[in-house]
Amino acid sequence: MIDAQHSCDVLIIGAGGAGLRAAIAVAETDPKLKVGVISKVYPMRSHTVSAEGGAAAVIKSDDSLDHHAYDTISGGDWMSDQDAVEAFVNEAPKEMIRLEHWGCPWSRQDDGHIAVRPFGGMKIERTWFAADKTGFHMLHALFQTTLKYDQIQRFDEWFVTKLLEDDGRCRGAVAIEMVTGKVHEITAKAVIVCTGGSGKVFPYTTNANIKTGDGMALAYRAGVALKDMEFVQYHPTGLPFTGILITEAARAEGGYLLNKDGYRYLQDYDLGQPQTKPVLRSMELGPRDRLSQAFVQEQEKGRTIEGPYGQYVHLDIRHLGEKIIQSKLPFVRELCLKYENIDPIKEMIPVRPVVHYMMGGIHTNINGETSLKGLYAAGETACVSINGANRLGSNSLTELLVFGNRAGKSAAEFALGQNGTGYAVSSQASDEAIRIDREFLRKTGGKEKIADLRKEMHACMEEGAGIYRTEALLKKSQEKVMELQERFKNLRIDDRSKTFNTELVGAFELSYLLDIAETIVQCALHRKESRGSHQRKDFPKRDDENFLAHSLAYRKENGIPEIKYTPVSITRWPPGERIYGR
Repeated sequence: MIDAQHSCDVLIIGAGGAGLRAAIAVAETDPKLKVGVISKVYPMRSHTVSAEGGAAAVIKSDDSLDHHAYDTISGGDWMSDQDAVEAFVNEAPKEMIRLEHWGCPWSRQDDGHIAVRPFGGMKIERTWFAADKTGFHMLHALFQTTLKYDQIQRFDEWFVTKLLEDDGRCRGAVAIEMVTGKVHEITAKAVIVCTGGSGKVFPYTTNANIKTGDGMALAYRAGVALKDMEFVQYHPTGLPFTGILITEAARAEGGYLLNKDGYRYLQDYDLGQPQTKPVLRSMELGPRDRLSQAFVQEQEKGRTIEGPYGQYVHLDIRHLGEKIIQSKLPFVRELCLKYENIDPIKEMIPVRPVVHYMMGGIHTNINGETSLKGLYAAGETACVSINGANRLGSNSLTELLVFGNRAGKSAAEFALGQNGTGYAVSSQASDEAIRIDREFLRKTGGKEKIADLRKEMHACMEEGAGIYRTEALLKKSQEKVMELQERFKNLRIDDRSKTFNTELVGAFELSYLLDIAETIVQCALHRKESRGSHQRKDFPKRDDENFLAHSLAYRKENGIPEIKYTPVSITRWPPGERIYGR
């Protein structure tokens, strides 16, 4: 049975950048609205805190909103919804300035102007930064700002297991209070999902262990489509084994990628840049998908380096000098010293492509609304879609602000138009509490272990749905994921305690990841073309005639999602070649 009941006007699931920005937007819309914010970790431990490089917004006199929009659209290989992109680039500078007013210490030039750095795929320098701890400072400013609103109530270290629905509307959620193990029912007039991505569906990722696709899976199970799940971005510079991100800022400041012969191999590949001398200065800032693909091709040529955790190449920033590294890349040095026992001032950094970001997510419109009334989403967990088939570096942090704000305002307005009575959801919440007890805590006879299933999932996703894909490999992964879904029913939980039962949470997280895995594989099987981060060796060309459309994955009981398509919004920029650099 349910241990306790709570109510609020707007419930936000996830307390990273998008969630906190949404909470502020709700509070600013109407001070009478009661806001609940659930997070499975303390807010300042949300994954936003780990973003290093910066956030994109037009600020320089030689830049324009149209330039930012075009870079984003072409970078996304024309899979971006252009109306959403135009709204994004227009509101981005306002959000960044607002964030500074809330206390974010943007790095500045000597004359006091905002400092910007180049980032991959951007023709013009427009990435604002706070040294190389941008996400930390942004999240800190947002978190501090939420503290001034008394109507915002936090539920820290609570884990959501189900969305509540009644009469075709989302009415709240069921969550486990991790410190006590109690199961709570939280009703709301509107719910905003801001739980981040699902990088942990793959073995090597920059994502923290908390990035298990919780919100995507919750919406998927509630009948909402997941959009463009085949588009999974690999970041070209993660540390081997740990997957810890070495920010693109290291290359923006002038770092080189070198193969085992000490050769800048990117000059041999088509990165969508003009084949002239400037390429030697900017090729490391090609789009992330193409840099990751170049690594695989170097590996196939035998020009990468064998290490204890697989193949890698070197990122060399030694020539930048100690002053630049200490002032602009101090966190990069700290990570290298702590996790690789090397000093990048004197030594080269081993790097390899690792999963970094999900372009796909919960299908929303430009205001964060989903197909389920009262349910909204923002941030990486949502697909609005501005990122298309390949997100440009530094757009994601700004996206948290712009669409967190939009979703917050939209949900607040929806909540103001609803009454607070008549929710027939208590029976659903009670059933969920019984399910948690029956299928996990009191279940006997299970033989499967979480770690074993997760390891097999990782292996099949890396092999079949990695940087390069084929129909045969994808079908093999599809069969494996279906097998793992079936074996999950025989899961064994050894920890029967209530207090901080991390094994129970891990079981739920694995179930979410398996749901995400099935959508990635099925969407990739259906998209018979190569576009952005989705590269099919058996269909190597982009096919605008048949696939200039978003994929929508709907959950089916047999474990194979139904895939439908919806048109990409084209406003001013017809599809063309992806070209970067001046």
